[in-house]
Amino acid sequence: MSPRIALSGLAFGVFAGAVVATTMPPAMLASARAWFAEANQQCRVDHGQLWGKSLCGPVLLVVPATRQVIASQADAQGELHAEDGVHVGRLPAQENLANTALDWAGVRWSEMLWPLPDDASRRRTLMAHESFHRIQQSLGLPAAMGDNAHLDTLDGRYTMQLEWRALDAALSARSDADRRTCVADALAFRAARYRHFPAAQAAEAALERNEGLAEYTGVMVGNDTPAARQAMAQEDLAGHVGDASFVRSFAYATGPAYGLLLDRYRPGWRREIVHGGSPASLLASALQIDMTAAPDIRQRAARYDGAALLASEHERAAAQAKRVAAYTAQLVAGPVLQLPLKHMKLQFDPRNLLPLGDAGTVYPTMHVSDDWGRIDVDGGVLLASDWSRLSVAVPPGGLDGHALHGKGWILKLAPGWQAVPGVRRGDWTVRRIADQPQADQPG
Repeated sequence: MSPRIALSGLAFGVFAGAVVATTMPPAMLASARAWFAEANQQCRVDHGQLWGKSLCGPVLLVVPATRQVIASQADAQGELHAEDGVHVGRLPAQENLANTALDWAGVRWSEMLWPLPDDASRRRTLMAHESFHRIQQSLGLPAAMGDNAHLDTLDGRYTMQLEWRALDAALSARSDADRRTCVADALAFRAARYRHFPAAQAAEAALERNEGLAEYTGVMVGNDTPAARQAMAQEDLAGHVGDASFVRSFAYATGPAYGLLLDRYRPGWRREIVHGGSPASLLASALQIDMTAAPDIRQRAARYDGAALLASEHERAAAQAKRVAAYTAQLVAGPVLQLPLKHMKLQFDPRNLLPLGDAGTVYPTMHVSDDWGRIDVDGGVLLASDWSRLSVAVPPGGLDGHALHGKGWILKLAPGWQAVPGVRRGDWTVRRIADQPQADQPG
């Protein structure tokens, strides 16, 4: 799932319930045809060389406000109809709106939100990124998301940004000796993080093997010269510095940088990574860098303006502590509506998450569908650390089981479900009404 989306994030809002005409303006159809041709051309040039399998395949473009879709081919269930060289229709409400891989109407699609970026390099990178997600399971690289809450701490953020700066310097280095020095610095910052946070290595590797490899693929296939690939990798490194949180977005930055360096120092690494490890661990092995050593990183940090970075992170940590306290009072201590997760489909922005320790992670914006219906949130929702439930704040007046909304959220229950009081005083939850289907609750 790529954050490279117009405006930002994964397009949220209350989705229209009325039937929307699927006829598209001719200019939109023309743009879609051009983008489909562009995606097909770049995957044909790659010809399966990168991963041993073609990236060519079905593409689905979705207009978030209306859920209208333009597809590169017909579906398998007759949901789409042909129109001016493409296929058009409407994505059902239960399907996610995101830049991702999507199984819908009997086809596995590379789904992308309309419009695609105007910048050709960014657009091609995005298209190849999502094409990787469509085939990654077949490559032996199933999608996985580690819990990287440590990247919202001062030490986690500090060492990650030092690592990014060292990787950027490695990509720009004029000599092999300088490049190796910068790589050693980057890996030293990572090793320091792993010593401080013992669970970080596995958690970071999980996201890097998913989004990191997808973004590396986007950079490699979406840009046709070494210089263009380096420029895009460095743009990724710089572009995520301003993210509100690195918890779910850091791998978009590290993936291309480590991938390009591995192409130089460990050809064939893509065949190895399906068996385990991370790009960083493979690079450390290739350059014989001991990740268990404990070098003093203070001198290394000075080469990357570490003092100023640390000062700014101290300021951020103070402000972040206030946000954590406010969300803890709202979503942990206060009365909440809890929604169990069983067959969930989630949409969220990976750049603005806020971990609350063992309680879970706050997602400021999220759209979720599950057996009980769907909820749209733009005022904060807590996802439990074991992904078993969501919690949103109950309004001061409480709920009455019918008006299912609060500050920053609206819940639409599926037929046969109702809101009922929860275990704690003031809490609510939802449950199925056995053998008593009913109309949607107002919401």
